[in-house]
Amino acid sequence: MNIRKAKEQIRNAITAYLTKDDLGNYVIPVEKQRPVLLIGPPGIGKTAIMEQLASELGIGLISYSMTHHTRQSAIGLPFISRKVYGGTECDVTEYTMSEIIASVYDMMEATGVRQGILFLDEINCVSETLSPLMMQFLQYKVFGGHRLPEGWIVVTAGNPSEYNDSAREFDIVTLDRLKKINVEPDFEAWKEYASAVHMHPAVMSFLQSKRNHFYHVETTVSGKSIVTPRGWEDLSKMLLLYEANGIEADEDLIVQYLQNEKTAKEFAVYLDLFNKYKEKYPVDAILNGEIPDGMAERASEAGFDEVYTLIGLMLSSVKDEVRERMEERRLLESVKLCIREYKSEASEDLAPADNIKRLIERIETGREAGLRSHSLTREESDRMLRTVSCLYDMADLIKAAPDYEASYEVIREAYGRLAAAHNEKAGITRGRMDNMFRFAERCWGEDKEILMAATELTADPDSVSFISTYGCDEYFRHNKGLLLDERDMEIKRQIEDLGL
Repeated sequence: MNIRKAKEQIRNAITAYLTKDDLGNYVIPVEKQRPVLLIGPPGIGKTAIMEQLASELGIGLISYSMTHHTRQSAIGLPFISRKVYGGTECDVTEYTMSEIIASVYDMMEATGVRQGILFLDEINCVSETLSPLMMQFLQYKVFGGHRLPEGWIVVTAGNPSEYNDSAREFDIVTLDRLKKINVEPDFEAWKEYASAVHMHPAVMSFLQSKRNHFYHVETTVSGKSIVTPRGWEDLSKMLLLYEANGIEADEDLIVQYLQNEKTAKEFAVYLDLFNKYKEKYPVDAILNGEIPDGMAERASEAGFDEVYTLIGLMLSSVKDEVRERMEERRLLESVKLCIREYKSEASEDLAPADNIKRLIERIETGREAGLRSHSLTREESDRMLRTVSCLYDMADLIKAAPDYEASYEVIREAYGRLAAAHNEKAGITRGRMDNMFRFAERCWGEDKEILMAATELTADPDSVSFISTYGCDEYFRHNKGLLLDERDMEIKRQIEDLGL
């Protein structure tokens, strides 16, 4: 299965394992909760989905690469304990707590999080001395006499033996106690993730037309040849940073991430064309409706690669703006919740500004706990910081307020200004989206280019939310052939408003 389906399977397993009966007991006893074994080639996102699940489910995440562990760090160090058996004192070997088990307790103590994922990567590559103990842990969740706390789900991952010389097969007894999930690279599943993490448009448009370059791992007489989704993502980040710093990316950079000569060379050639098309078609002007003379005619006569790149450039620009608008909206929702708390929980024993600072302390404490438990995404963490910044601004505004009621009015008006500024920018973004469709229709008529643009927006969660909230006449006009019509969008908007 692909990584998206694997993520859903693991989510369902965690949900089932954490389900309790009316007496507060886990319906599936801890010792019967099979650890998940995720087997797949390197670089396809096995670790990434663990971080996503922890954030989405609001639980903790402890992650270890088992190849870095020795028998002592995993099981703990032996020590001699004196005990009495049948009236006779005996020296008994016991073990200090495993570093792995201790890290779970440390997180619980530091954050208050009581449930989470213990993710053990490269599980089938442990040393020979550690292997028997690892098998015992997978079966009984015990290291050296210390049991993994209840509420912590074990998920493991490994590479097939053809990708890792040190990988070993599990025996039948062990496999019969695991939930084994085989994962294969899949471009369509990765594309959804890539859209959410702002992948460089050159990477996306290149892979969209040349999917055979998406994944490639083999050993040849010349050495290992490796191209993985991880490589594309890391290259994308570097390309964006090179652009921001005015540095030109070339094949020497590309081959460091795409370790296959043919793929690196083809992408380098495409990147050069991409940058030329970027100069040839000023996307900002097109989206503003300020189309230079002859540009539409030039685009209508362009070849497939050029048209595909231009569509990708426009979509990338629109989707980046949409993400900014939707993140502003999420920030506004966060600030609104804080204002409601201020209104309902403010103490008359404190000055108005001190009441806001109490809210700030609560957010900062929650953010620190979320970061330590790995249950916050970077976007969520950044949003909390921006919320705190807004609250500090409001605390400054109400310093001179004579009483609580007056301070609330000042805060409400400040929020209104933030919302108005956001709505104005959302209107501009909606207009630029409309202009993209108008330009495409002018150049290529009701052809596949229009369908491509509408399909890409429909597949992007932020774009769907934006259109359902703020509308886009041209999108709806060209969207008749797709699954999401105006009624579907309205239902999504209602669900979002209800917070479901």
